[in-house]
Amino acid sequence: MLDADFFRRWMTAAAASVDRAADRLTELDSPIGDADHGSNLRRGFTAVRAALEEESPDTPGAVLTLAGRRLVSTVGGASGPLYGMLLRRTGKALGDAAEVSEEQFAGALRVGVDAVRALGGAAPGDKTMIDALAPAVDALGDSFAAARSAALAGAEATTPLRARKGRASYLGERSVGHQDPGAASAALLVAALAEVAGE
Repeated sequence: MLDADFFRRWMTAAAASVDRAADRLTELDSPIGDADHGSNLRRGFTAVRAALEEESPDTPGAVLTLAGRRLVSTVGGASGPLYGMLLRRTGKALGDAAEVSEEQFAGALRVGVDAVRALGGAAPGDKTMIDALAPAVDALGDSFAAARSAALAGAEATTPLRARKGRASYLGERSVGHQDPGAASAALLVAALAEVAGE
């Protein structure tokens, strides 16, 4: 069973991963975005870590809802609302339970990913964070490690795609040959989950 501490450790590990990868995420964002994805997410997850230390929510749902709210309020651009939606909807789907099973979490994360798809209007193959998140959710039923591998493969598979959503879509063919920064950061989030699960 997964408790509030597990989800706090996930957000802390995600913050550390984003901090380490911020420069790389911004490099990925330079040719096809605003060159601020890494710095925006670093600011957001630093705020999430501070909020969790300050407020210490005591259920899995409350941890993710707080993290999502903090990302919305501190991250600029499109990624704040999208990551905020992902975590808030996942947290809401988990409800008030003190502990949740891996199956319940997988179901709740699917609710979160579906909400992101609805908000951004993106589908797999559009060269967005959905290319990492959708296969990760599908693989989460097998294991956290399988979800990490699926997210990483999904992110890498965005490189040859032409962007159909988001800022990069304005570039048309010039978006081809660049990995999507949102998919790369989504893969980091899933990798942090696997790390905390010990897989």
